[in-house]
Amino acid sequence: MPDRRSFLQSLSTVPVLGSLLPASMKAAATKRDYFKELGVGTFINAAGTYTTLTASLMLPEVVQAIDYSSKNYVRLIELHDAVGKKIAELIGVEAAMVPSGAAAALTCATAACMTGANEKLIRQLPDTTGMKTEVIVQKTHRYGYDHAVRNCGIKFVEVETAEEFEKAVNPNTVMALFFNANANVGKIGTEQFIQLCKKHNIPSLNDAAADITPFDAFQKLTKAGFDLLIFSGGKGLRGPQSAGLLLGRKDLIQAARLNSSPYSDSIGRGLKVNKEELLGMMVAVESHMKRDHAAEWKEWEKRAKQIIDSVSSVKGVKTEIKMPEIANHVPHVHVTWSESDVKISPKEVVKQLREGTPSIEITPGSVDRLIIAVWMLQPGEAEIVSKRVREILKKAA
Repeated sequence: MPDRRSFLQSLSTVPVLGSLLPASMKAAATKRDYFKELGVGTFINAAGTYTTLTASLMLPEVVQAIDYSSKNYVRLIELHDAVGKKIAELIGVEAAMVPSGAAAALTCATAACMTGANEKLIRQLPDTTGMKTEVIVQKTHRYGYDHAVRNCGIKFVEVETAEEFEKAVNPNTVMALFFNANANVGKIGTEQFIQLCKKHNIPSLNDAAADITPFDAFQKLTKAGFDLLIFSGGKGLRGPQSAGLLLGRKDLIQAARLNSSPYSDSIGRGLKVNKEELLGMMVAVESHMKRDHAAEWKEWEKRAKQIIDSVSSVKGVKTEIKMPEIANHVPHVHVTWSESDVKISPKEVVKQLREGTPSIEITPGSVDRLIIAVWMLQPGEAEIVSKRVREILKKAA
């Protein structure tokens, strides 16, 4: 018996009946290339999970959950409660919530530490009258995203050593911020930072947005003892890019919820998360907790080796596999050469990769080499990337 799609397709081929179909039903019967219609180009992602490059592709089961939820109405606060409880159980933490991304989590978490569950203070923000407003942070942990913390009207107090941290603590201290990607840069390491916060009864917040890999590092972070911990939803978790995770103390998670949507009179009202993102994040976490991470890692190494074997055939080109120390701790292929042997700059190679067909994006920011990330590549794309890079370098050799 024909299904609805095949029935609609058959009708649309009949001149008279097809013309009577509503436009929405006609569109459903045909596959549209929306990006092509808009003149927006797609590309092969050999760069990584950068927000400006739309991060990762959602897992099929996440898309299925989003599709399911889009066809049903639910009470949003009830779903927030249920999803938060489920995620907390899956990960093994006290409480959890789904914010609209890691930056949103920074704002909601900071507001939670400032207001608690006090309705008057929640409505009052960003007016900070009568609230604690100082956040301690290491100088080496200041970064572009801490604007999301400053949104709440706080003042950063920068320190470098444990002694300076203790001197900075005062009755106006509301929180201490830790940027996990810089964990090995500051003079106060992870364990000491947590100990200092506990000693002085200061809520600790760790932004570990991009630090979901490897799996044992994720597990270690969730058990480290931070009061609040943040992960991005659309990076290694491969959930919705417009969602994330805020994990930690039950009282602070509840306060963060009250400072966010759908509670209308709150600083985070615009940071909306709907049923689709909520279910999508729950399924992404389920998948992450049960996936074969060892097999996934072997696949990444296989892709890296394929690129190395191909590109290394060009005389004068050197390759090696490196991994960022903390954030995005996955295999990256580094390609270097002397421009006296291969007469082209890395910048020009990046340009040719981007402007070619298909377009290819590689890890941005490096000026003396190519850095190729393999973990966001789809089946068959490692071959395409390796061939294109080899062709460009060979032509210039």
